[in-house]
Amino acid sequence: MIHRWSIFSALALGTLTLFSTGAVLADDAPLPPNLPKGMEPYVQKVPESDISFKMVPIPGGKFVMGSPESEEGRGEDEGPQTEIQIAPFWMEEHEVTWDEFDLYAFSFDKKQAAVAKEQNKPITRTDLDVKADAVTRPTPPYVDMTFGYGHDGNPAICMTQLAATKYCEWLATKTGKKYRLPTEAEWEYACRAGTTGARYFEDDKIGDFAWYYENANDKPQLVGKKKPNAWGLYDMLGNVAEWTSDKYVNDYFARINAAKTLANPKLETDETVWSTARGGSWQDDPEFIRSAARRGAEEDWSIQDPQEPKSIWWHTDAHFVGFRVVRSFEPDKE
Repeated sequence: MIHRWSIFSALALGTLTLFSTGAVLADDAPLPPNLPKGMEPYVQKVPESDISFKMVPIPGGKFVMGSPESEEGRGEDEGPQTEIQIAPFWMEEHEVTWDEFDLYAFSFDKKQAAVAKEQNKPITRTDLDVKADAVTRPTPPYVDMTFGYGHDGNPAICMTQLAATKYCEWLATKTGKKYRLPTEAEWEYACRAGTTGARYFEDDKIGDFAWYYENANDKPQLVGKKKPNAWGLYDMLGNVAEWTSDKYVNDYFARINAAKTLANPKLETDETVWSTARGGSWQDDPEFIRSAARRGAEEDWSIQDPQEPKSIWWHTDAHFVGFRVVRSFEPDKE
């Protein structure tokens, strides 16, 4: 395993090539039904690197968001159930890995370009690459944020929602495609993949589909090693919880109903600084490994951070949170 502290040295020596997400996933996953014309899976290569990842098409449609009162493990913030309309979008096949996130967070894209130039193997920098350089990047963490769990092919963890959002901005600028975080509604819709139960699998099959407290060996695991849901998405439940673009409020459903924002809702408010994560994680019991389970960020996610004020980029104690990217389908631009 290569830690990023040694990666800096390898880059300087020109001995390191960053080449994939580390995940080996199926290429023949069935396509979701009712996709718009021209909407297909694609592989996104990150410029100035050999890193790439797959984007899975998610069809638009209606679904019932939230959980019934009878659902085991249900939280009070999961209802009342509400029918939501979702527009089609693409979602990353798996959680963003350290291989992907490091390019942004530690400026490996620029470092590789500089090393290549010194070796007389210059990488052609585009206007988009230059614009992406202007996107604010995280301050260096004071410890290795992998915490020894693993790097290559492992989900990136411990970043704040701001850091995840800025990564999306950097990626969008660099590629010219509008990558972003999913809304809560988009996330749950994609997670369910047409199912209506507590999970997108039978309860007794949880070990086949998700990493959770009983099978994760006390750490996050390589992405894409469990079975995907019906739409070809891996690790939507378990492994690491995933940031959404919505702020966390306990009465989310009451608010979107009152505002009548039942098509592609997104909750924004100045009442709180905390955002919502979805999906449960390797640290959680099965009651939190559910499609409707919600979790808001908390102050104790940064207890070990010695800085005052706390870092806006890193949650030192949130070893269980990561994210994946989405991109809206815009038929007139495809």
